[in-house]
Amino acid sequence: MADFIISCCSSADLTKERLDGRKIKYLCFHFSLDGKEYPDDLGQTMTPEELYRRMTAGETAKTSQPSAGEYIEFFESFLKEGKDILHVTLSTGISGAYNSATVAADAMRKKYPERKIYVVDSLGASSGYGLIMDTLADKRDGGMGIDELNEWLLENRLYMHHWFFSTDLTFYIKGGRVSKGSGFIGNMIGICPLLNMDNFGRLIPRQKVIGKKRVIKHTVEKMTEHAKDGLDYSGRVFICHSECLQDAQRLAALVKEKFPKMKGEPEIFPIGATIGSHTGPGTVSLFFWGDKRVD
Repeated sequence: MADFIISCCSSADLTKERLDGRKIKYLCFHFSLDGKEYPDDLGQTMTPEELYRRMTAGETAKTSQPSAGEYIEFFESFLKEGKDILHVTLSTGISGAYNSATVAADAMRKKYPERKIYVVDSLGASSGYGLIMDTLADKRDGGMGIDELNEWLLENRLYMHHWFFSTDLTFYIKGGRVSKGSGFIGNMIGICPLLNMDNFGRLIPRQKVIGKKRVIKHTVEKMTEHAKDGLDYSGRVFICHSECLQDAQRLAALVKEKFPKMKGEPEIFPIGATIGSHTGPGTVSLFFWGDKRVD
């Protein structure tokens, strides 16, 4: 058994069963609906379906990251057992979690100077962040030690591609990411913005595509353009969605047809409360290993 743990935050948007099965530890973000706070605990307290139903009904969702104190408590639970830690955070481009985790790690290094504590910014989000964690678990299970894992992650995190599209701009308007005028027109004519994460881990709009069929096709074209080994891509593919499973399934079917050598089937996960509180329902995301993100 490894003398270290790998860990992430619940915003990696994998299921509890998947994280537990891969022996990946996690710390919960928080979210609130109309002022009442809940843990983003991978749907255990509140299912994604209920979250999106209540958001659609008009309840206001907000999120918050774990505090440095919560990270200290989380880290110490493993350090006192003699375990080293590799913790990977949600991107600094959209969250301050890395800063809180770093403060906690510094405090814990003073208390446990004999232990190794690495904190790494994933420069990713949602199930793309989750696919990074799943790959780290593969490499750990293959015998890679904590130092090698840390180095591998720092060298390879920008090879993880994140492509998002939304079929409903309502919550992008509500959150101020899209103006009311542009959002109203966009919803009227069926604009589905296509976004990705840049090399600083920020979510950047790339294209305005009209219609679901077209945006799904454009998303797969981005994978064709950027996937490692092109159409011979042999890695895993993760897809996630916020209460639009049929759109995610259509995307998965097209990816499966286009990339027959991928590892297994495209795996579909729900977008959890941390990311979903900002996107609302109607967002689908595609994640794969590819060329290095440079912008």
